[in-house]
Amino acid sequence: MGELSERGHELTSQPADADVLVVNTCSFIDPAKQESIDTILEMAEYKKTGRARKLIVAGCLVERYRDQIRGQLPEVDALIGTNELSKIVALCEGFEPASTALEPYLYHDLTPRVLATANHFAYIKIAEGCDHPCSFCVIPQYRGKFRSRRFESVIAEATRMFAQGVREINLIGQDTTSYGVDLGIKDGLAQLMARLAQIETAHQKWIRFLYCYPNRITQKLLDTIAEHAALVKYIDMPLQHASANVLKRMKRGSHGDFFLKLLERIRATIPGVAIRTSMIVGFPGETEADFEILCDFVKAAQFDRLGVFSYSDEDTSASFQLDAKVDGRAIYQRKRTLMALQRRISKSRNRKMIGRQVDVLIEGPSPETELLWQARMSTQAPEIDGFCYVNDFAGAEPHRGEIRRMRITEAHDYDLIGTLDAPTETPAAAVKDAFPILAMR
Repeated sequence: MGELSERGHELTSQPADADVLVVNTCSFIDPAKQESIDTILEMAEYKKTGRARKLIVAGCLVERYRDQIRGQLPEVDALIGTNELSKIVALCEGFEPASTALEPYLYHDLTPRVLATANHFAYIKIAEGCDHPCSFCVIPQYRGKFRSRRFESVIAEATRMFAQGVREINLIGQDTTSYGVDLGIKDGLAQLMARLAQIETAHQKWIRFLYCYPNRITQKLLDTIAEHAALVKYIDMPLQHASANVLKRMKRGSHGDFFLKLLERIRATIPGVAIRTSMIVGFPGETEADFEILCDFVKAAQFDRLGVFSYSDEDTSASFQLDAKVDGRAIYQRKRTLMALQRRISKSRNRKMIGRQVDVLIEGPSPETELLWQARMSTQAPEIDGFCYVNDFAGAEPHRGEIRRMRITEAHDYDLIGTLDAPTETPAAAVKDAFPILAMR
């Protein structure tokens, strides 16, 4: 998006208005592949009914199925893999891109960029690729080996974003906790977080990181989060399972007792921390006993947030070769059971929030009703966790991107409802939402 904008092209969220349609794809699991394919076919129709002259497909689906896309989707005019992003302008303008050796892609602070989020929060990728051997995962095949961005490059980008009005930055990577290892930086993520927390801003800021690997969470990292007010008290740590048998077949190792001790240490170091994880059910070889171990672990762990994925048997993953596949109906039932268990835990934890006052980031009017405003606590990550809904406020009307104090009055399974105090900071100007790229003209 940044490369196209810098060249003078206009981005549009209306595919019927576009001269060139760009579909960025995912191929991590079956639902993502199917959504990507459906979107490609949907966009192809605009070449018949709209002004579109060209359809370009980018991303992981290209890395995985380049030849099949060429052979089975003649509507597609060009393909861009994950290491070919520099070709986007030439392909959109109808030129043949220069043929260069494919280098592992990693953007930096001088790379042109357009936010695909609302203007008050943003993501910064601090690393690309992964060196972990998880048997269910195909990311290393298509993203390459782990590589960190330069320290000062991340700081420069974050400083610029805060100066432009971004209130919340979320650091991402396939494994953020390995940040700096390849650069020879000890405690790289802890050092980076501490430096980000020290960036001077006109208003309160939030900084979080996502997707950490459990055996790379150091005491130094936990102490750093606890020390700085700007660092969100939130740990996103996908554990995937609790049974030692299943974790061994996943090539992740460890076991539930180790995880419980780690959770105890995290909570002791960071008072009030919210912990999110994700689990995979139905992995090859997962027995009923293994699933019971997982359920017992979730009851003991009392996670604030939990996502559950059904195992997806990808033909290029190492786990595809494993025996003792779990029946699809059993996978579905196990997912329902685990989610029902977590729903009860979440509701119980939310009820304990009633009467408390918390800071919330205003997202804007609720898309469900004009009677409510939508917001998030710092312990609710964008796009993956629940929301806070505001049904009344004191003082000035809320503005998107503003941080206000909220008193919680009601609790539901995943969401909270409350009222806002009068603002204590200069009201942020209402901001116009950005949009994900569908097209350009």
